[in-house]
Amino acid sequence: MEEILEFDAARQAEMISAGEVSAEEIMSATLDRIDRVNGPLNAIVSIRDHGLLLEEARNRDNVKSDGPLHGLPIAIKDLANAKGFPTSMGSTLFKDFAAQDDSVHVARLKAAGAIVIGKTNTPEFGLGSHTFNSVHGSTCNPYCNKVSCGGSSGGAAVALAARMVSIADGSDMMGSLRNPAGWNNVYGMRPSWGLVPSDPEGDTFLHQLATNGPMARSPGDLGLLLRVMSGPDSRQPHGRAFEPVKKTENFIKGRRIGWLADWGGAHAYEDGIMQVGESAMGVFESLGAAVEALQPPFGSEELWNSWTTLRSWQIASRLAVLLDDPEKRNHLKRDAIWEIERGIGFTAMDVHSASVIRSSWFRSASLVFDVYDALVLPSAQVWPFPIESISPETIGDKAMDTYHRWMEVTIPASLIGLPVVAIPAGFGDNGLPAGIQLIGRRGSDAALLEMAKAYHVATQWPEKRPPGLQS
Repeated sequence: MEEILEFDAARQAEMISAGEVSAEEIMSATLDRIDRVNGPLNAIVSIRDHGLLLEEARNRDNVKSDGPLHGLPIAIKDLANAKGFPTSMGSTLFKDFAAQDDSVHVARLKAAGAIVIGKTNTPEFGLGSHTFNSVHGSTCNPYCNKVSCGGSSGGAAVALAARMVSIADGSDMMGSLRNPAGWNNVYGMRPSWGLVPSDPEGDTFLHQLATNGPMARSPGDLGLLLRVMSGPDSRQPHGRAFEPVKKTENFIKGRRIGWLADWGGAHAYEDGIMQVGESAMGVFESLGAAVEALQPPFGSEELWNSWTTLRSWQIASRLAVLLDDPEKRNHLKRDAIWEIERGIGFTAMDVHSASVIRSSWFRSASLVFDVYDALVLPSAQVWPFPIESISPETIGDKAMDTYHRWMEVTIPASLIGLPVVAIPAGFGDNGLPAGIQLIGRRGSDAALLEMAKAYHVATQWPEKRPPGLQS
């Protein structure tokens, strides 16, 4: 029955609705697959009792469909709350915390019929694009268990690639839905900021860098999940609704795509990364898009300085209380301490100046999108690195001056809340997968998904399964 797990989520939901397969059968196959492959990968953690999950699935079979995800298993990223499950956030400080309520987007997933089976692994507090922590350990890349799966939505991406689930949620501040998608040969989407609401707690006005979003093995499933997760929350400002587009037979034909390559030499890449991206650009050209090399539309160091200021300020606003307690401070990893100490050291005018740069970049980007339908960059600057490493210290002969500089390629979109579909772009000579970012104007989420669908039909990259799952 495990062959049912090869289908995408939309097809599985259709089969349940038509009575071709039961939710219990899909749950049974899912749990069998998890038992068989999750051990060495360590993607799904805090798994609920199998008997209770099968019982819940049987109950779904006995009631009318309650939404587009009726009966589909899903595991929630361990930064979000799913009632009754631990929310460790990868920190020993919270390893025994059990969520009393669902996060906003989790409640929406459940209301659409999804069954939460467990959590997916993440770095401590989601910091760093490498999934390891002191609570659950490291998550391996399914294409080579000796290298990183990326992060921070690493567990989600691995669970998808290994066919343990057909859909997954994730979150993204600095590429956390994009880097693991590329490194695991699946799709991830950072929506326009405000499209998927966060939880209505603390400040809901100032911090606009991070967002929740969907992951899947096809753009169609990204759209399915995004429609469920999206929409304003009356308790929060800045919400927006998903805006569909009129579909055409060849949606991508005539679209103009700007290839930003290495941002005029500012971004260092490992050998082969640029070539994989250029090959993907060739696919878009073959589909009728006009691909043009684009000069950097804004200064890279200005973007970096604005980003690192606003990011550290946001992280400190959330975690500084942990630094104030000496006992709790001892539980924090080095990178979290560095971010918090930077963030609390900024003045109000430092933050204002960073936001002025952000505003200037938004204006510049709007002019670019008057000409181009999408911009493209690689989704990471390096290949998956050894799992025992913390982060790359160099790219070629260029030293990385922070733990996240090798993900600098993700900040142009993150800084101003642009939608991005992370797309598989193929494999390097090392046999490892890589990806690209398809970036659009705010609100162009549906159009990006339609472009990604055309690319997916032409490439079918996720069909190249991890070695242990080859058919």
